[in-house]
Amino acid sequence: MPDTAIARAEALVTTRPRLALVLLCLCLYLPGFFTTPALDRDEARFAQASRQMVESGDYVNIRVGQEERNKKPVGIHWAQIAVVHALEAVGVPARSQIWAYRVPSMLGAILAVLATFEFGRALVGRRAALLAGAMLAACMVLVVETHIAKTDAALLATVAAAMGIFGQAYLRPGAFTARQAATFWGILGISVLLKGPVGPMVPLLTGITLAIMDRGAPWFRPLRLHWGVPLMLAIAAPWMIAIGIATEGRFFAQALGDDMIAKVGSGEEKHWGPPGFYIIVFFIAAFPSAWMVVPALRQAWAQRTLPTTRFLLAWLVPTWLVFEAVATKLPHYTLPTYPAVMLLIAIWALDPLRVTPGRWLLLAMRWGFWAVAAGMGALAVVAPRLLSGQTPWAAWLVLPLALLLVWVATRAAALGHWARAAALGVMLSVPVYGAILEGVLPRIEAMWIAPRLQAALAQAAPGLPAERFGIAGHAEPSTLFAVGGGLRLLPGGPAAAQFLSEEPGRVVAVGNRQEAAFQAELARLGLRVQEIATVSGYNYSRGRHITLLLYRSVP
Repeated sequence: MPDTAIARAEALVTTRPRLALVLLCLCLYLPGFFTTPALDRDEARFAQASRQMVESGDYVNIRVGQEERNKKPVGIHWAQIAVVHALEAVGVPARSQIWAYRVPSMLGAILAVLATFEFGRALVGRRAALLAGAMLAACMVLVVETHIAKTDAALLATVAAAMGIFGQAYLRPGAFTARQAATFWGILGISVLLKGPVGPMVPLLTGITLAIMDRGAPWFRPLRLHWGVPLMLAIAAPWMIAIGIATEGRFFAQALGDDMIAKVGSGEEKHWGPPGFYIIVFFIAAFPSAWMVVPALRQAWAQRTLPTTRFLLAWLVPTWLVFEAVATKLPHYTLPTYPAVMLLIAIWALDPLRVTPGRWLLLAMRWGFWAVAAGMGALAVVAPRLLSGQTPWAAWLVLPLALLLVWVATRAAALGHWARAAALGVMLSVPVYGAILEGVLPRIEAMWIAPRLQAALAQAAPGLPAERFGIAGHAEPSTLFAVGGGLRLLPGGPAAAQFLSEEPGRVVAVGNRQEAAFQAELARLGLRVQEIATVSGYNYSRGRHITLLLYRSVP
């Protein structure tokens, strides 16, 4: 047999599955990781808060600029700080590089994939667990989350590991050890530091559902709640106490009231969605494996009396319904359920006695698959043209690569090789994501206002401290990360004129919507200014074009 690349790949997957999964993750996640600038708004806020912790040495309070950010716990900030310090210890100047703050997200995604495989083996077998881990790695929503310096990929790692351990307690309660219980509660403690109650919510809802379905809970005692829950709380309590004292209770009032309750009841930040939102979004977010989900779930429901299937459904259904009930809806919120979904798809795809989809269902699955691929290809070409007036050459590769993926996967499925179809879809998604994340997204120049603003400022006023630069009409956190935490975010054009008048040598950037008010206030103050630079772009957070004019006062 010739020593081909395919043979080597198959040997690697067979003999070293964990290494194969890590290499797959790196192929999926590295494109665009270093080249995509800081995203507004959450990524820039998280990264800037961590950067200010590094610069100030205050690892308790969370601030963005001069404002407290009392929304999420400190866990992801500590992870980002640890990466920055580690990189700087070996001579890499990392604190101003957004990719350094994304490293915990990438590591979280890789750990989630490995946890799905490692713990999934005990639930569904080695082959199905390996396929599920690969499918999870390639889910579009997870690929995106690895490129955003925030909590969700790291949270997924804790949920996947904790639920894998919970699954062992459910299937083999008599063999569940105190060490496993301690690991379970320790992981949940870390998840609390990452995103509060969201991590523990998943096993809680799963346990309640299983207890009702089974009319008993023999796994309850082996989990050792009497010391496990205190262990979980003890991990999070020191920082919780410290932040409560430091903010005089404001953190909890704002995190629980202004953030969590607002999201549950009112569609915070206009991120509202109708009932069934996540079902629709799943077929895009879980590309390229989502098209198999309907027959897999149908078979899973038919086999819900089987312990493994029952556990996975109890993991998936109640948590999914909770997120559907919450008014605020974002595509990544249901990510903690994705390992369960991928394991169910893998079970179905590898089952020789699987119930195959009927003609009309199969046709709908294929058309949906084609539609998502075509939409990705069209968006890659059209979006850069609309925003920047030109299309990067790599954008023209996305559509043929995505359509090739669909054609190869559906051909394999038509021959009855559903597991092979899933695996081929994962492998062929690598060049699709690579073309988008490395060849298209970083090259849509109009989107990246902050780095061009920083470059213009550095050229027009070299060495200007961030504290002497103000901006009105574009209060996006990416500008804080690009320029520095001392940047003054001004409430409008008149405030920008006042800022210039207070001290010589200052510079302001004024958005075109604030220009008239700025000029009127200059006239009232009798202040003369010089225009030193112009930066135009597209503010995707607000959905509108903007021009920033940079001024400094003149004698």
